[in-house]
Amino acid sequence: MFSTDPVVSVKDATIFQEYNAVLSDVSFDIQKGEFAYLVGRTGSGKSSLLKTLYADLPLRVGEATVASYKMAGIKASDVPLLRRKLGIIFQDFQLFNDRTVAENLMFVMKATGWTDTAKIKARLTEVLIQVGLGSVEKKIPYQLSGGEQQRVVIARALLNQPVILLADEPTGNLDPEVAHGIMKIFQQINNTGTAILMATHSYGLIKKFPARLLKCESGKVVDSASAPFELTSEY
Repeated sequence: MFSTDPVVSVKDATIFQEYNAVLSDVSFDIQKGEFAYLVGRTGSGKSSLLKTLYADLPLRVGEATVASYKMAGIKASDVPLLRRKLGIIFQDFQLFNDRTVAENLMFVMKATGWTDTAKIKARLTEVLIQVGLGSVEKKIPYQLSGGEQQRVVIARALLNQPVILLADEPTGNLDPEVAHGIMKIFQQINNTGTAILMATHSYGLIKKFPARLLKCESGKVVDSASAPFELTSEY
């Protein structure tokens, strides 16, 4: 049955980094197919919030539901099932440099339950084409540019057709022109119905590709959807 529930729903949550509360009274929803930026100064809690949403950090206070999984007290056995429904994109790529691009993607597919070799190869080719990479399957990641490596990371995140991409500074290490190309890919993915929550420091990208803003500031999350605000380059 088709659900109209938000893909992410957070209510009265406190976000911890180890034992320090970095954000409190956090409440927001992200709907199916929505695009939102997560902004704020370094150390304001952006990464901790994302890590809480994909169960890398525990949710100790408040409620959150992500892709239909309740995050408070989520069982260890449910975490891999949750992550199959998410696409997680890291700033530092986290690709295996001793394996080809194809082997990097196959590793994730086998770890998430893919067994049919023909289906694995077909899906692998499909996601690489989706991110504009046709013939890199046999290359080792270090043979690729930073922008190409990030496209591989996005392809990896798309393998299991996630309901949402959680992207932590995906353009942080890329020059503006390459970052612009990555944002175009995110737009295309978003247009197919995948929600995206993207942490970024790039004021330039936000100006060029405007969307809803969730701003981590002074231990709170301010939502431009409920309390519109102007973003200056000094955030």
